[in-house]
Amino acid sequence: MNYDRKDVPHLADEYVLGLLDAVEAREIEDAMKRDPELKAAIAASRDRFLPLDTSLAPQSVSEDLWRRIESALPRQDHRAPDRPVANDNGLRRWKFAALTSLAASLLLAVGLVYSLTRTVEPLVIAVLVNDAGEVQAVVEDFGNDEASVRLLADFTVPRDKTIQVWTLPSRDVGPVSLGLLDGVHSARLQGPALPKPRADQLYELTLEQAGGSPTGRPTGPILAKGFARMPR
Repeated sequence: MNYDRKDVPHLADEYVLGLLDAVEAREIEDAMKRDPELKAAIAASRDRFLPLDTSLAPQSVSEDLWRRIESALPRQDHRAPDRPVANDNGLRRWKFAALTSLAASLLLAVGLVYSLTRTVEPLVIAVLVNDAGEVQAVVEDFGNDEASVRLLADFTVPRDKTIQVWTLPSRDVGPVSLGLLDGVHSARLQGPALPKPRADQLYELTLEQAGGSPTGRPTGPILAKGFARMPR
């Protein structure tokens, strides 16, 4: 798939929201294997839309709604001897298909509204890589004591260890902890009040003892690190 670099965030949002057709989606999935920037953008998009997965509760569909939908369908003459009568299995399959389509449409509509109306955007985004240059995580810093950490690799964390997230606001301030990850999971962290994040600010993940670094500074091995960039 050929695409302009400036369209990467837009493509990532379309992929996550399911707006691409099957062929385009497969092309994006293939491109992700060769394009770390696209992979990171999709991870950031998934994290941005994560509230949709947790804020919508399943809703039952009333029989009255089904009756209104059925009444709007073209009527069939079941009395004609050469035409079979619709059975309950067919109706149930139709209901399932209709409900699935309805749910997908509702989720898409909410997703688009959320995308268009959200007011909090990350001030900086950092793609964290390991020593081999492989993308391991993405950090979005919102500049309001909140940061989002999206893991893109499988980390091995012993029971007596934890992953701690750090940033370096300035050489004078030194490294500051943004928080601990609960196991090996992406998370939103509430960190301390810090200066407004800037481009080229360092972010990193380290493996620390359970409960975090005892010194308030990174002491364990660095799992991944990267420098922030400002979204365009």
